Amino acid sequence: MPERLHRHFNILGIGIYAVALLIVSLLFRDHALNGQWMAWGIATVMLFFLMTYCCHHYWRKDETKTFIKKLFWTAFALRALFVVGIYFYYLKENGFPMEYAAADSRHYHETAVYLSQLAREGYFKAIFQQLNAHTMGFSDQGYTLYLTGLYTIFGCNTLGPRILKALLSAVMCVSIYKLTARSLDEKTAKLAAIMALFMPQFIHYNGTYMKETEMLFVTIIALERFDNMIRNKRYTLGPILLCILLTALSFGFRTTIGMILIGSYLVMILFTEKKLLSNKAKTIIIGAIALVITAFMLTPIGKEIIFTFQVNYTESNYLMVKYDYAGFKYAEYANYKTMAPGVFALPLTNLVEVANPNQKMMNGTYFVKNYLAFFAMWCFVVAIRDKKIRNFRLIGSFTLVYVLMIAFSFAVNSERYHLPALPGILIMAAFAMTRFRKKDFPYYYIYCGLLLVAIIAWNYLKLDGRGLIF
Repeated sequence: MPERLHRHFNILGIGIYAVALLIVSLLFRDHALNGQWMAWGIATVMLFFLMTYCCHHYWRKDETKTFIKKLFWTAFALRALFVVGIYFYYLKENGFPMEYAAADSRHYHETAVYLSQLAREGYFKAIFQQLNAHTMGFSDQGYTLYLTGLYTIFGCNTLGPRILKALLSAVMCVSIYKLTARSLDEKTAKLAAIMALFMPQFIHYNGTYMKETEMLFVTIIALERFDNMIRNKRYTLGPILLCILLTALSFGFRTTIGMILIGSYLVMILFTEKKLLSNKAKTIIIGAIALVITAFMLTPIGKEIIFTFQVNYTESNYLMVKYDYAGFKYAEYANYKTMAPGVFALPLTNLVEVANPNQKMMNGTYFVKNYLAFFAMWCFVVAIRDKKIRNFRLIGSFTLVYVLMIAFSFAVNSERYHLPALPGILIMAAFAMTRFRKKDFPYYYIYCGLLLVAIIAWNYLKLDGRGLIF
């Protein structure tokens, strides 16, 4: 991608955010974000766009080993610094070192403290009884068991696990690079990895005490290792068992991820060239996957899969009921039929004071995804045009199916639930950027205009729906 084009994308991204923030603040000045939240948003947007441009400019010609070293250590250092800083920020703001409204985080921490005490005393049976009695399902147990293990070995503190999150997130950035370089090309891989390095969501969740960082790590490592196994024909016991283990672990963080991982493996196998995988090998591997799925269905994972489908579809009107109960004027439109068409960009950034502190703090974080959504969607056009659609059989199938499942579920406007698709969205966006043509610009500018209008309209609806505009 020409340097001038990359600079243009980044400058316009900053410009759209600045214009949206200015217009919303002037139109709805009585409900505009206060200075603290504006500072968070401006810093987030500037960090992502400026640092992505600078690092891509200086690192794009590096050899692979040099690039990976720079990527890993920069990612780890940035995340570790953020973790330490946000630890004391939350301590000052909330009186304890966890994010705003940290109900889930406190539950994970307090449960892990109690279970680690049982583990040190040898009451392992009581641990599993406690987990079964006080969790929402199998997918709620993985992170609690992970924290319990850390607390049992290293003691019950909340800073150490977050430093470990920073390490896992840095490794994830390297895995995104390897997966993209192997599936697509070096240019796309470097851009995708650098965007992952500075992606605000990936940095932010290192500072929280939720399961998102570990969940993303397991997901990307599973995809990367499976891709490596197929493309390098490493059909030995070790790589196969590692893929099975990583997939099983993913169920312990979110059931839908494990289900879609298995589906993406099948897509990868079915559309892999014969020189990499013969028809006989395909039959054997598909049979093995079928056996693994059957085994999963006979365990608590199977019950969780059924439960997940029921929740996703029977509770798809969750937001509508929630907003209606709160007296929101436009509650009838808060459903998947209205929101699904914009699922790649959702949720839209909040630039007014009526949101909770986490949403206000992450206003710039939301915007970065809103902006990159165009390139992720345009990737489909570019991949078909350049006859590269087959290259997306693994990461593309995982991302698209996950996004579609979220689009028609109760979580369509919940930022946390969109995270597993974000690495794929970055890879797809990087692919579209590196192959952007002059004739693509009209569509890009139309999207930028629509995004600006959509953000202003969204913030208007948030206020008007609550009767705050007269």
